[in-house]
Amino acid sequence: MDDKDRQILSALQKDGRLSNQDLSEKVNLSPSPCLRRLRMLEESNIIRGYTAIVDEEAYGLPVTAFVRVRLERHGREQVAAFEDAIKGVDAILDCYVMTGSADYLLRVLVASLRDYEHFVREQLHPIPGIASIDTSFAYGMVKRSTVYPALPRETL
Repeated sequence: MDDKDRQILSALQKDGRLSNQDLSEKVNLSPSPCLRRLRMLEESNIIRGYTAIVDEEAYGLPVTAFVRVRLERHGREQVAAFEDAIKGVDAILDCYVMTGSADYLLRVLVASLRDYEHFVREQLHPIPGIASIDTSFAYGMVKRSTVYPALPRETL
């Protein structure tokens, strides 16, 4: 992947609905080479898909919770069982494996605090092997970006 591919990716992260003509103009390529590069990025799974960014509150899920989970044990089977269970819970949008005091950080969207309680009691607590759950609620957002930062020159 070269600098031109990164320009294509950046332009599409800003606006995934760009036509090939508009994209080629933004990255200063003619349409045919631009389309070839785009197809290569898609076929190599660098571009994994296209999506719409939806406002959580307008959708009806205004409560964002960041949930730190610590496991009782870290054996292969316990970790796999936890991760498999998490993958099946729709309210969990992201799950990160962490360093520090928590093993996992979950980003959860729910409609209300009552729905969060239901999520914890009915979907999180039944997962075996959880030692502790610690939650922080977001009451505002300062920044969200879908565009990756530019790489430093020495990395390229």
